[in-house]
Amino acid sequence: MERPLLAFDKHFYYEHPDVRAWPDAAVASWRRAHRVALRDRRAPKPVRTFLEAAFPPFLTAPLEAAGFDRPTPVQSQAWPIILSGYDTIGLASTGSGKTLAFTLPALVHIVAQDYLAAGDGPIALMLAPTRELALQIKAECDKFGGASGVRNTCVYGGVPKGPQLRDLQHGVEIAIATPGRLLDFLDAGQTNLRRCTYLVLDEADRMLDLGFEPQLRQIIALIRADRQTLMFSATWPREVERLAREFMSDAVMVEVNNAADLTANENIEQLFEVCEEAEKHARFLRVLQSVYDGSSRVIIFCDTKRGCDALRAELRRRGMAADSLHGDKTQQERDWVLLQFKSGECPVLLATDVAARGLDVKDVRVVINYDAPAQAEDYVHRIGRAGRAGASGRAVTFVTPKDAPVARELVHMMIKSRAAPPPRDLVHLAQTAAGDAVSSRRWR
Repeated sequence: MERPLLAFDKHFYYEHPDVRAWPDAAVASWRRAHRVALRDRRAPKPVRTFLEAAFPPFLTAPLEAAGFDRPTPVQSQAWPIILSGYDTIGLASTGSGKTLAFTLPALVHIVAQDYLAAGDGPIALMLAPTRELALQIKAECDKFGGASGVRNTCVYGGVPKGPQLRDLQHGVEIAIATPGRLLDFLDAGQTNLRRCTYLVLDEADRMLDLGFEPQLRQIIALIRADRQTLMFSATWPREVERLAREFMSDAVMVEVNNAADLTANENIEQLFEVCEEAEKHARFLRVLQSVYDGSSRVIIFCDTKRGCDALRAELRRRGMAADSLHGDKTQQERDWVLLQFKSGECPVLLATDVAARGLDVKDVRVVINYDAPAQAEDYVHRIGRAGRAGASGRAVTFVTPKDAPVARELVHMMIKSRAAPPPRDLVHLAQTAAGDAVSSRRWR
C-alpha cells in the first residue's frame, strides 16, 4: 500500500526590517536601474544584500566564504518570490546568476521537510537539457549544500548507470538530471518522485529544441500537483510560455534586461566579420592570432563535429594549445577537455552547440563564431559564454552570404534592443534575405 503524501511547507520568506522600510519609490527606482521588470503585484520587494535575504546561517557562511559581494539582479528579486512559495518564472541573460537563484531556495525548502525514509526519491528535482548544464548545477549544489547535509546526485546519459543508481537508492535530497536518463530509472522502478515538492526546469526552451517535451510530460505527471515549480531561462519563446501555463500554478514572472525580448548580454562587445566563404578562413586566423596569448581562454564555435576536429588539428600544427568538445566524445573525454580548458592548460576550445549552454567558465575573454549559428537564440547563448557574472567579453562572428537569414535576425535583435547599432555590412547582407526590408535608417 502506497504511503499517503506528506504535508510540506513552501513559505519561508521573512521580510528584513530594512527591506520593509524601503520606500516604494526607491524600490521602483532600483528596478529601473537594474532593468528588472515584474508583471505581478504580489512580488515582494527585492533584497540588496545576502543579509536582507534572511537565509539561514548554513547558507550565509558559504556565501561569505565564496567571496560574493552582493546578489545579482535576478537573485535579488527572485529569492523573495521563491521563498514566499510562488511558482516562479525567471528570465535573464546567460551568466546572470540564475543557477544560484533557484539553488539556495531549494536548500531552504529541503531542510524544512522531513528526512528521507528508505525508498524515498528526491525532494528537489532540477531538470536540464545537457550534461554540461546539469554538472554546472551540481557544482553549485555541492558548494552550498554540504553544510546543511543536503545530498545530491547528477543523472545524465553517456556514462555507466551504476554510480548514479547507487546514489539514488542510498537517498539524495536533490536530483539534477537530463530527462532521458532520469526516465530510464523511473521506468525501471529504481527511483520515484513521490517526495518531490520542488521542481526546476532550467533552460526549458533548449529542452523543447532538443525534443524533450514528451519526456518532460512523463516526468511531471509523476510529481504531486501541489509542488512548487520554477522555470529559468535566457529566452521565452511561445512554446515555453505554453508549457508554463500548463505546468505552473499562477506563476510570478521576473524579467531582467528585457529577456523576454531576445537580447545579447550587454557586457559583451559584438563584432562581425562579413566576408565571402573563400576568405573566411584566412580572416579567422588573423582574428585568432590577434587575441591568442597562450593563457586567455577563447571558445570557437563550429557547426559540425568534423569541423571542430579539423580546425583543432590545424591550430595545434600552428602551435596553439587547442582541443575540441562535441557529441562524439565520451563523457570521460569531455570532462578531461573541460578540465584542461578551465585550468588554462588548453586555453582554446573548439565546440559545437553542445557547449553553447551550461558551460560556465570564468575568464573566457573571446567567443568566436567561426560558423554563424542557425538562429539568433543560438547566437545569444553562444556569445553568453563570455561576460559571465558581470565580466566583460568580446564576440566575433563570421558571416557569409549563406548566413543572410540569421544576419536578418541579428540586425532586428540589435535594433530592437538598442544596445548598439548593427554594422552597415551586416545590414546590407540582411537585406538579401528573402522578403526583408530592413534598413540601417531604422536605427536612431
